[in-house]
Amino acid sequence: MASIRKKKELEANSKLYVKPTSALLTEEFNETDMLLQWNKYAQRLGEKGSKIMESLLLINDPTLNGTVITLELPNEGSKLDFESQLPGLLGHLKGHLHNHDITIEIIVNEAVESKRNLNDQDRYNRLLEINPNIELLRSTFGLDLPS
Repeated sequence: MASIRKKKELEANSKLYVKPTSALLTEEFNETDMLLQWNKYAQRLGEKGSKIMESLLLINDPTLNGTVITLELPNEGSKLDFESQLPGLLGHLKGHLHNHDITIEIIVNEAVESKRNLNDQDRYNRLLEINPNIELLRSTFGLDLPS
């Protein structure tokens, strides 16, 4: 009986504990710092194989208003995918920016165009960064980029 009473006491005490808000960090940060951490997180996801979430993070640059980060996504499906991964992103941003007041607001704007409108030269340059042997292939077969 004493052990049951002690267990109930411990459960009641653990429910009463609230982390003091003064212990949570609230350092100031700017949009540049936020974008740097945002892009680092996207890169880390890409390296882990989460290409969809990486592309959602990079589809549009988020904006900062105080501690509220606003991101526009092109459709509801993207929003749902993004929201499923939101806790990890928030944890990363709060930890690296030392501010636990950060929130993310997602706006669905079907008129949003991707910031990455690439022409043939841009695509070629990107492929060349990934694999420099592309230049050898192009020169060996006398290939030319369409203009």
